[in-house]
Amino acid sequence: MPKTIISDTSCIILLDKIGELDILRKLFGIIITTSEVAEEFGQPLPSWFQIQQPKDKNYQLLIESFVDKGEASAIALALESGNSLLIIDDRKGRKFARQLGLSIIGTIGIIVDAKLAGIIPSVKPILAKIKTTNFRITEELELLILHKAGE
Repeated sequence: MPKTIISDTSCIILLDKIGELDILRKLFGIIITTSEVAEEFGQPLPSWFQIQQPKDKNYQLLIESFVDKGEASAIALALESGNSLLIIDDRKGRKFARQLGLSIIGTIGIIVDAKLAGIIPSVKPILAKIKTTNFRITEELELLILHKAGE
């Protein structure tokens, strides 16, 4: 059974801002997200996004005491989905999701996977675009990304 791909807001916003949102569709096909994430995104999502809500709202509210509303909804949905991959960038949210045993990936991991899958020819131009945003990448992380991508 293929993994359910669930996304928090930051990846969607960042890839949209740099004109690379379609990488998600090409790499994963359908992306599941919550109405909270869609609201945080603030504009209509492409048709290949599906909105789902966690069934247990109380669990989502409990998670909100640790992370923001969008992250809490995505984490709660990923927990309920079982075989899922959660796209999340926020350090606190990633740590919390890992502690709950979730499989996670961040925007940078997606870009590396897209390169390795032949979806994009190089990560360098995408990293250059990311650097024009408020998304922070250390020099050390950039070198690691380029190494993993074989560049």
